[in-house]
Amino acid sequence: METIVLDIGETLVRDDRHWASWADWLGVPAHTLGALVGAVVAQGREATDALRILRPGMDVEAAYRARAAAGRGEHLDESDLYQDVRPALGELRSAGVRVVVAGNGTVRAGELLRALDLPADLVVTADEWGVRKPDPEFFARVVEASGAAPEATLYVGDHPADDLFPAAAAGLRTAHLRRGPYGHWWADHPDVVETADFRIDALTELAGLAGSAGSGGTSSNPASVEPDAPAARDAAEDSSTPAAQDASTAPDASTDEGLKVVRRGALRSVR
Repeated sequence: METIVLDIGETLVRDDRHWASWADWLGVPAHTLGALVGAVVAQGREATDALRILRPGMDVEAAYRARAAAGRGEHLDESDLYQDVRPALGELRSAGVRVVVAGNGTVRAGELLRALDLPADLVVTADEWGVRKPDPEFFARVVEASGAAPEATLYVGDHPADDLFPAAAAGLRTAHLRRGPYGHWWADHPDVVETADFRIDALTELAGLAGSAGSGGTSSNPASVEPDAPAARDAAEDSSTPAAQDASTAPDASTDEGLKVVRRGALRSVR
């Protein structure tokens, strides 16, 4: 693996401050908003729907601008990084791997991240590129920034619909990180198991993947790249899975491809 590209939110950066600041702005307890975020994640909805539950019809972008104008905009410092970020990225660069940070985020978020002087070759956000995940153009930009072929580039993220599926569709290798609400809740969903080349619990596992992924190796918690298709479909149709419940009533669930699209559609873009 020549290049490893990492998502930002709940991959490198904890979202605690993000949601706490929104709770403060809306005048509700942080645990109330946190619980609502968890609820919409479990339903496969956008995380910002939690804000609209509290304030129906809320224009999130307009509210973000209002917060910034009031001097209560984004803030990011060392305490917002997960503890494994610097050791993992430093080890990758020492091993000669190109490290790129590229995820959804504002121009301001990009400035704040670069100010932390992470051990990375490039740090960029979606708003700086002018295109957001899961748009295929974002991952075309990832391939360009990688400086390596898609099959020699590993994209790491927590969110199936924003990170895993579109990265795989772009031909990149993928690692699903069991971190944050989406990473934990959807970790064992059949589509995640089927699509991810690797499934990891910490960024410190990446150094091992950098050497093994290119030669067909697997991590200590490998994903099945080519599972038995009927078995995967049977597992996905289990009524205990929220996304499967959506698929069971979908009009195009009669075909294999239609079923795959429907199940993945339950894991919508959230950032």
